[in-house]
Amino acid sequence: MRSILLAGALAASLVLPTLAHDYRLGGLTIGHPWTRATAAGGAGGGYLVIRNTGSQPDRLIRAESTAAANVELHTMTMQGGVMRMRPVQDIVIPAGGEVKLEPGGLHVMFLNTRERFVQGQRVSARLVFERAGSIEIEFAVEAAGARSSGHGH
Repeated sequence: MRSILLAGALAASLVLPTLAHDYRLGGLTIGHPWTRATAAGGAGGGYLVIRNTGSQPDRLIRAESTAAANVELHTMTMQGGVMRMRPVQDIVIPAGGEVKLEPGGLHVMFLNTRERFVQGQRVSARLVFERAGSIEIEFAVEAAGARSSGHGH
């Protein structure tokens, strides 16, 4: 019985970090990055939550990926009943706070994707912060019409 419990605990420890899909960089936690399936040559948004447990604010100043010709930080707003998207120079993460990059708001924008983003695969990227430095992450690719991550994050 003990060996069965140990085997189950080992299996759970191998699976849970993969499902959690969180990253840490200093006082920042990047929670479950995801994107939607796209066609090659298209555009797609990247979504995640950045939590700052530090005592100083930080700024996301750049996102990079070889999966797209251009990667920008964007916001989406409603103006006169029309949704408008525009690039932003940076995204401030307040000390002790969090910022959600989500559909209809702030997001990472992949422009002119080099290949299709295929549901179930991952898209590699690097996030660059003013204080914390940079970190390699992977965006989980969800269905083309997904409104949120399929992992409950």
